[in-house]
Amino acid sequence: MRREKIKIDENGISLEGRWKRGFLSMIFSRTGLVILFLLIQAAVTLVMWVYFGELVTKYFVGGQTLFVFVVLIYMLNDGKDPTYKLAWMLFIVVAPFFGVLLYLWMQTDPGNRAVKMRLHDIDEKNLARMQQDGDALTALGQLQPESASLARYLYKTMHDPVYRDTAVRYFPLGDEVFPEMLRQLEKAEHFIFLEYFIIREGAMWGRILEVLARKAAEGVEVRVMYDGTCEMGSMPRFYPRRLEELGIRCKVWLRLKPFITSAYNYRDHRKIMVIDGKVAFNGGVNLSDEYINRRSRFGHWKDSAVMLSGSAARSFTSMFLEMWNLDEKETEDASAYLSAPAGEESDPAAQGFVIPYADSPLDAYRTGKMVYEDILNTAEDYVYIMTPYLILDGELESALKFAADRGVDVRLLLPGIPDKPMVWYLGKRHYKSLMASGVRIWEYTPGFLHAKSFVSDDCKAVVGSVNLDYRSLYHHFECGSYLAGTPCIGAIKADFLNTLACSREITEEELKHEKLSRRVIGAVMKLIAPLL
Repeated sequence: MRREKIKIDENGISLEGRWKRGFLSMIFSRTGLVILFLLIQAAVTLVMWVYFGELVTKYFVGGQTLFVFVVLIYMLNDGKDPTYKLAWMLFIVVAPFFGVLLYLWMQTDPGNRAVKMRLHDIDEKNLARMQQDGDALTALGQLQPESASLARYLYKTMHDPVYRDTAVRYFPLGDEVFPEMLRQLEKAEHFIFLEYFIIREGAMWGRILEVLARKAAEGVEVRVMYDGTCEMGSMPRFYPRRLEELGIRCKVWLRLKPFITSAYNYRDHRKIMVIDGKVAFNGGVNLSDEYINRRSRFGHWKDSAVMLSGSAARSFTSMFLEMWNLDEKETEDASAYLSAPAGEESDPAAQGFVIPYADSPLDAYRTGKMVYEDILNTAEDYVYIMTPYLILDGELESALKFAADRGVDVRLLLPGIPDKPMVWYLGKRHYKSLMASGVRIWEYTPGFLHAKSFVSDDCKAVVGSVNLDYRSLYHHFECGSYLAGTPCIGAIKADFLNTLACSREITEEELKHEKLSRRVIGAVMKLIAPLL
């Protein structure tokens, strides 16, 4: 069979198709399209200059006319962030004809209209099953009025209810959550749902796959879904067939194919594991060896996750089924999964409130961004943030600075060893402005920090998949767990402070002596950040 001929490296990772994955991933990304259009524009301009010199003036006059048309008719009449508009204006000035075509193409969003309608239909059907417990919302309002206001927003926009019968356990490292994942998977009796941005062959996935295959043979329903970019860098294209042979249903979200569509811009960045509708895992940990430090890529890999035991796991079940059914002709009846028994309500750890929430790039809301801004705007004492990337729009940067300006202790913890150097240089372009308002910034010296968490005032926190960058905030399917008054909030704060102890604080003097090459790269990247 074909899989017997597969070559693997020392980490157990398939080498099949490795030569083309990075190339195809680049072509089908927004970055690839921007570069492609710039190259075409440059070639057209050069040809016109050499062979049609007298038409060059008319060409540029026509380009500027197009620019003015797009700015007046489209850009000034939409509700997008000004930083996003400025980046597009710059691109259109440099490449007027192709820039306008690309902009209009992105606005019409070909390839996603049917998916948007499908998503709306599924969401409406799920609304009847995901009703808000009025008593839980009232109790949250009595404890934290600002969190209750956010809860109403999340239910209105994404139909994500608040729960108060769910125990939450926080894991400060992927190394620690992995054994608990295995323990919970072994307990599965009815179904296991996995939805991850990255699944890569190796020790972590191999151990999980062994349990999944055994459970499937025992009659447990097992479904696995991962993002299509995995096929470009980690999983062979035939892998779903291999899982099907093991009795595991598998889907690849938006598999990359040789045609261009704006749909490729929207990736499934979620990290969800649900067992029997009783237990759910969420956070930044993907299913790959670097996340548990079995494989070293950028020094020590710092990540985090939460385990929810109780009825809040139903929300992650709903999120999974929504994504699973987006490309189906008929929506399956999810009642059996969403009515699965919750965890023991008598569990003494089931204190406080939990709101699992989803974020979709196909609706009018920016849920992940709004949750972060709400924490910043309602904080009174402190906000501690871990994020692997810092690519801010004007609104988020203003929220960070406003919190610090009014006396809130705002601290940012970022990687000391980057996985994407140019993105790291771009993030540093925000340091000076933030520090001027009193935001303090550290970098994790042992390696790469991949955790995505906010903790504030000893009473609220978020752990999830949402980065502080344009892709997570605008272009990805994301999810997170908002926690209010749960005992594990103390553990999240302690983890931040412990991680801070092995990190170094960035100073103004250090910024002054930063290499010129890094400043230039960061400045250029910042100009086009919303387009990447």
